[in-house]
Amino acid sequence: MTFFRSLLHNIGVVLVGVVVAHVGTKLDSILGVPNFRSLGGTIAGSLLVAAGFLLRMWATYIFYEHRMKVISLSPQAVLVTSGPYRFSRNPLYLGGNVFVFFGAGCLLGSPSALVLTVLHLPLVDLFIRREETQLEARFGDQWLRYQQHVRRWV
Repeated sequence: MTFFRSLLHNIGVVLVGVVVAHVGTKLDSILGVPNFRSLGGTIAGSLLVAAGFLLRMWATYIFYEHRMKVISLSPQAVLVTSGPYRFSRNPLYLGGNVFVFFGAGCLLGSPSALVLTVLHLPLVDLFIRREETQLEARFGDQWLRYQQHVRRWV
């Protein structure tokens, strides 16, 4: 059941990435910006989407194993430091908001989709900083030790 929940959740994230990329292609058309579709872009985009999907699958699986919500406005009950959280404090954002969104933009060859992705990352960073403040308040020294050893992104 945990695997199936992770799969469904992350298919949704890929769909959102494709929708954002599709919006980018519409902006390209309106602005008269040529696309850059190519075999190399398709391969790079496919690899990025696949890597992002798999990273998110791994991260959500770990959350669901600990009976945690993937989307939560309050701090989690458990500080997860295993799985992909050994390498990045934010594998969910890294996999979805970076890899999947950039990958979908490359797949569709949309410069505007890539710009939209870049423009939304400061907002994601604000979410992350808010979450980190909550985690520090909840887990104290345990969070601070983890934060010293694992980078925010990669």
